[in-house]
Parts: sequence; C-alpha cells; structure tokens
Amino acid sequence: MKIRLTLLAALVAAPLAADPMGAADFDAYTKGKTLFFGAGGAPYGAEIYLENRRVRWSFLDGECKDGYWYEEAGNICFVYEDRPEPQCWTFEERDGRLMAQFQNEPGSLSLYEAQDLGEEMLCLGPKIGV
Repeated sequence: MKIRLTLLAALVAAPLAADPMGAADFDAYTKGKTLFFGAGGAPYGAEIYLENRRVRWSFLDGECKDGYWYEEAGNICFVYEDRPEPQCWTFEERDGRLMAQFQNEPGSLSLYEAQDLGEEMLCLGPKIGV
C-alpha cells in the first residue's frame, strides 16, 4: 500500500506535459511574427512566419532560407528550399513562449523562444562573384 501511495504522490506532484500544438494553434501563435530561438543559453536562429504557412529561416548569419510548414502525425514539419527532407518538431507553449523539440532525432535538439537575443534577423541576399 505504501508503494502505491508513493507512486500516486509522485504522479500527482509531477508537472503535466502540455499537449503539442496542432496546426491551427501553431498558425495562430506564429503568423505574422518573427520569432528568435535559443538553445542551451545561446542564440540559435530566427524565423519569420508568413501567410499561407510560408516561412523564412536564418541561423542569424545573414543567409535566409524560404520554406513552408505543415502538420503531420502531431508534428509541425518544415521543408526549406535547400533541404527537401522534412524537419519535424513538436511545439508547446510554456510560460508565454514557444518550446520546440526536434522529432527527426528525438532528444537531440530542444529550442525555446527567446524574449530578446539582442540580434536582428537580416537576409543579405544572394552571394555575387566567384
């Protein structure tokens, strides 16, 4: 009986994981915004969320990649002009910001929406020359 009560107490005390966002909630949260993401306390990248599920991603290096997103099997998947294979993530809203977990290799990368990275998303355009 003591083991059951301990297990029950542990389950009640454990924080409940939020449900991953579906397409409608993700679109409502992101559309028209530019979100900056961090990983491990450092800037990771930024993404502009446009109409019709179009996006523009940058690792904050001046190079931007256009793409789009869609929902599949509870994940939000992104396809970019230079990477035709989908990159799928789960997104949750926690404490007023987005949390993302990469699903192609679960446990490999977690991102969080940074409030202010002190960075600006710049797209410098195509490289000219040889």
